[in-house]
Amino acid sequence: MTRRLTFLAAVVGCLAILLGCSIGFDGVVADKVPRSGGVPSTTAPAETGEDTADGAGPGGAAEGQPEDGAAVDGAGSPAQEEQWRGYWVDSFNEGIATPDEVRQMVADAQAVGANALVVQVARWYDCFCDDSSLPRTDADLDPGYDPLEEVVAQAHAAGIEVHAWVNATTMWSRSTPPAAPDHVYNTHAFSATGSDRWLNKRNDGVEKLGTMSYVDPANPAAVDYLVDGVVSIAQNYDIDGVNLDYIRYPDDSANSNANDWGYSETSLARFAAETGRSDVPAPSDPQFSDWRRQQVTNVVRKVYVGLYQNDPTDRLSVNAVTYGDGPITVGAFESTQPYLGVLQDWKGWLQDGIVDTVMTMNYKSHSSATSLRRFDEWNAALLEYAAGRHVVAGPGLYLNDIGESVAQTQRIADLGLGWNGYSYANVSDTAADSSDVAVDRAERAALTSALRSGVFANDVTVPRMTWKTDPSTGVASGTVDLRGGGPVDVVVRPADGSGEQKAVRTDASGWFAATGLEPDRYEVQAPGTDPSTVRVKAGEVAQAELSPADG
Repeated sequence: MTRRLTFLAAVVGCLAILLGCSIGFDGVVADKVPRSGGVPSTTAPAETGEDTADGAGPGGAAEGQPEDGAAVDGAGSPAQEEQWRGYWVDSFNEGIATPDEVRQMVADAQAVGANALVVQVARWYDCFCDDSSLPRTDADLDPGYDPLEEVVAQAHAAGIEVHAWVNATTMWSRSTPPAAPDHVYNTHAFSATGSDRWLNKRNDGVEKLGTMSYVDPANPAAVDYLVDGVVSIAQNYDIDGVNLDYIRYPDDSANSNANDWGYSETSLARFAAETGRSDVPAPSDPQFSDWRRQQVTNVVRKVYVGLYQNDPTDRLSVNAVTYGDGPITVGAFESTQPYLGVLQDWKGWLQDGIVDTVMTMNYKSHSSATSLRRFDEWNAALLEYAAGRHVVAGPGLYLNDIGESVAQTQRIADLGLGWNGYSYANVSDTAADSSDVAVDRAERAALTSALRSGVFANDVTVPRMTWKTDPSTGVASGTVDLRGGGPVDVVVRPADGSGEQKAVRTDASGWFAATGLEPDRYEVQAPGTDPSTVRVKAGEVAQAELSPADG
């Protein structure tokens, strides 16, 4: 009940800001992102309205500081406020194609007061970089030029963080195959069979929409390939984090509250084996929907732990869909389109602590009363669900004029949320409707001027992830030999017999991870294995070695 009242209070606070809004068109279409390759796939917000441990709100905006004598840091200097401010920078438009574009992009980010850039690095299982396990992009770039390396160098020199934006489930979207012979489209798509075929399939047999094909998150080998690719980028480049996009099932289902995808041979065989069912489940089948949702969550957890093990200071952010009405209208997050329609449980990811930041793709037209209501509902939900992690609202700049985007930015700031604009290339509806780069630049300058003269007048820093900079828990992870069987439960219990035990389920590869463990010695055991003792330390991943039991 307390949670519900907190949520209602957040919504009322949002709507109070709204009085005087104009009534426009229905706004349903504006909730959806146009299907151009550069647009992050849409999603929704997060939990608790309580301040995080570092004294800042969920998005990092400092609250309650004295106006006179301001807050000071440990050295006695005025302390800057914390708030995430950034742009999504897609790879289809001006931004990262040359060193000069990067130079301009970084200068523009500095001008608007941005402290982070979310740069599209891997859009279709390729990379705008040279040093990762993913093949280099087919984009028309100079052969010796490494876009990610250039962005990191220039942005860091300007004091701006770089987060590698990776599309998790979009395999390929061109009429011709990728040039790299080892690209997954050439090795695991239409020429492959059985478990080697990584394509997602709709219940009517469709595996390609136009030119777009998708990877099935229920395919274990595909998931492991993606995780390895993400971690390889983090290992080889001095990025500050990874931003997962399309971390969900595809759109284009017959019903907005059920998903028609997940009908690949591998997916159906795994579901049957793990549930004992012999039927083909309907898209709205609750058990099948939960099972598919768990496949997406497994990808998030596996990436989170992989990054944590490589560098605990790296931030994992996810792009969250905000389709349709918010939880306050439909009654609960579990009744929303993100949860039911694309099987994305970003609220649960925050609660489980397997993401550091949720960025809602809250792309709404300001001139539509319906869209504006939804904008506020999803912002309120994001605040409500934060669970001590950072939450960032991402307005759809391309849907609105400069004044409307400034008004939405003010709403976001008033709630203490972070801000990440979509997108750097198209900061207004005027820019989005124009193919003239000069128009894009003029609109960007106008938005910069409007924001810096008001809501972005003060410079801010990226919020500290205190659960990583000053960690109090750790992780135990390992792999179980499933010997051809399905996932099993792994028990993690304090070695001295005190405290509660924790059960975590392996994925289909036998991998497991127990997060949020207090530092201690733990005994880890799976069915058919001898117990393994590990020492979990704060901020580290302890590896459990599980061997088959004797006899």
